[in-house]
Amino acid sequence: MTRAKLDTIRDAAPAVLPSMLICDFGDLRSEVARLADAGTKVLHLDVMDGHFVPNLTYGMPIIEGLRRHTDLPLDVHLMISDPLKYARPMVEAGADMLTFHVEAVEDAVHTAREIKKLGVGVGVALNPDTPIRDLDSCVEEVDMVLVMSVNAGFGGQSFNPVALDKLKLLRESHPDLLLEIDGGINEETIGQAREAGCDLFVVGSGIFRADDYGVAISELDAAIAAADRPIRNGLKGADS
Repeated sequence: MTRAKLDTIRDAAPAVLPSMLICDFGDLRSEVARLADAGTKVLHLDVMDGHFVPNLTYGMPIIEGLRRHTDLPLDVHLMISDPLKYARPMVEAGADMLTFHVEAVEDAVHTAREIKKLGVGVGVALNPDTPIRDLDSCVEEVDMVLVMSVNAGFGGQSFNPVALDKLKLLRESHPDLLLEIDGGINEETIGQAREAGCDLFVVGSGIFRADDYGVAISELDAAIAAADRPIRNGLKGADS
């Protein structure tokens, strides 16, 4: 195993990552094909254990099934109490990036290092109420920070703008770190997240409840580009 897919994820940024949580699991092959045709570069998978979070989703068989149908990088978000117990099986099933929650482990540095030994990208996630200082010990050990803009594992929540403050702080302190956001991302909030320095944007219902995945992703991409425009214009002004 190698970390080559990590470079693919980096090169894709800024990118919209469809969250497969609400896709049609009865027809994964078609769902993946539709997303690929729509320009998707990375897929996001939410694994929940019913313990760290109240909901229960899927595990290795779904990841393995997706891997059979696509070469796209699989970004796996582990919302589980014991990420190291399942890290190797997840990687063997086809995961390219594993993200664990800082709230779920006693030693985030050890967890990050052990996952990295498996040859995949490593991310650490934090919930809205978790202070950013909780990442201080491990942020140098990871490839990505996933900033949750809703509490992990709970549905029907509104976008929490505290995520934007965290993104800005992380971008200022770690310019080369991949930053991802998940929760309540739509055409309005995706631009705000991009302006705050985010690279990867996890979107679920905004894509899968649309009739045309390509149109939905194109509209989200346009919102990202619109947020980038003032930044580019500012750089040009500084050079003139």
